[in-house]
Amino acid sequence: MELTECKLEFSLCEESDAAVPVIIVAAGSSSRMNGADKQFLMLDGIPVIARTLMAFENNPLISDIILVTREENIPKMQLIAERFAVRKLTDITVGGNSREESVLCGLRRVGKDCGSVLIHDGARPLVGSAVISGVVTALKTHPAVTCAVPVKDTIKRVGENKTVIETPDRSSLYAVQTPQGVHIKEYLSAAEKAGEVLSGFTDDMSVMEAAGFPVYITDGSYKNIKITTPEDIILAQYMLGSETEE
Repeated sequence: MELTECKLEFSLCEESDAAVPVIIVAAGSSSRMNGADKQFLMLDGIPVIARTLMAFENNPLISDIILVTREENIPKMQLIAERFAVRKLTDITVGGNSREESVLCGLRRVGKDCGSVLIHDGARPLVGSAVISGVVTALKTHPAVTCAVPVKDTIKRVGENKTVIETPDRSSLYAVQTPQGVHIKEYLSAAEKAGEVLSGFTDDMSVMEAAGFPVYITDGSYKNIKITTPEDIILAQYMLGSETEE
């Protein structure tokens, strides 16, 4: 994918107090789910992707939803959006070969009058409204924002021979989540600077960091887990059950 293709699609505006769109990235291969597509796994009778879509549908600071997925999944995604009345869904588009290529595919579908956008993993269905709103609010004054939580475990940096190299100070370490928010003009500039190595980035903040943009942290949630392995489904189901009991 040529970055210039994305740039030609935009007529950027200044940041305003209006609600912002969100790109939900759901184009992964689910390679660690033993053959199952994690987007369509059930959580208390509702597909993972449906819960993710509804989280943004129900937040007043979100204007539109752009869903990026695999081509063969588009009909099923359309049916899910209709079944769960996701009225903010304005576009479903095909993703690229990497996460960041998929993000660029989504950006090409964002309205021309938008200066900022959120980007969220489709496999984070338990994201809360306060987490979403916190990123949107911070995005008014920062070009790059992500929610995150302090790490609970001691982290070791390990060498090739599995020998510990160092133990970073845990007090300064955060586990980054999504949604992440960017000013579109700055993100496209950062993506262009990244060039061919863009596909090597695992999140959108890394793209911004590499280009020298400061990244601001807002409060995430320990419940905002990413569904990656079968064990994550069990944990998410437990979290939903504990919310019901409360």
